[in-house]
Amino acid sequence: MLNGKKIVVVLPAYNAELTIERTYSEIPFDIVDDVVLVDDASKDHTSEVGKRLGIKHVIKHEKNKGYGGNQKTCYHKAKELGADIVIMLHPDYQYTPKLITAMASIIAYEVYPVVFGSRILGMGALRGGMPLYKYIFNRILTLTQNVLMMQKLSEYHTGYRAFSGEVLNTVKFELCSDDFVFDNEMAAQVFYAGFEIAEVTCPTKYFEEASSINFSRSVTYGLGVLRTSFIYRLQKWGLGSFRIFS
Repeated sequence: MLNGKKIVVVLPAYNAELTIERTYSEIPFDIVDDVVLVDDASKDHTSEVGKRLGIKHVIKHEKNKGYGGNQKTCYHKAKELGADIVIMLHPDYQYTPKLITAMASIIAYEVYPVVFGSRILGMGALRGGMPLYKYIFNRILTLTQNVLMMQKLSEYHTGYRAFSGEVLNTVKFELCSDDFVFDNEMAAQVFYAGFEIAEVTCPTKYFEEASSINFSRSVTYGLGVLRTSFIYRLQKWGLGSFRIFS
């Protein structure tokens, strides 16, 4: 705990048997109370490795529910465990667990209710191996989103996020997509509900075992991101009513 707040780390996993142990070993258990691993019908032994590591809460989907569907299970389980702070960490070791304490502290001491680990604030994205086309897409999409949503985030596309229990109890994340655009839709919900998002600089690693989507999926994701930002602006202007903001 930090400042009397229960901290739960959730690991949305898919084919992560080769990286989950490295990720889990760096979680700061001096402050983390519980870990939830959700295996989205992996084709490897992700669940078995998680159980061997001693993760108490291992959930395996019988059918693949998608990246967003996986997170929904993660957050519902964290809420069931009574989490005051929930940190979503990819178990592919692309993001360092060593930032959990910093991110949790920002929420625990009520500085901000949401924290993103940003790969763009520092100079580590390309140095860490982010493909150039993904970096360019990231910058263009983020600029467009900031204009449409009237925000100033350095990036919307990080998979390293921390939420207060209040935020998870307020936004209707179950109405978001089950695919990769889930993260952006949830960020839009957070802003629409009036919460602010803080950012911390986060190094990143791209390597063979780390999860990544291909070019065609990236294009589909980018179109979904733009749609999310446009419907957010229309909803704010009162020119439409969209389900994820209900």
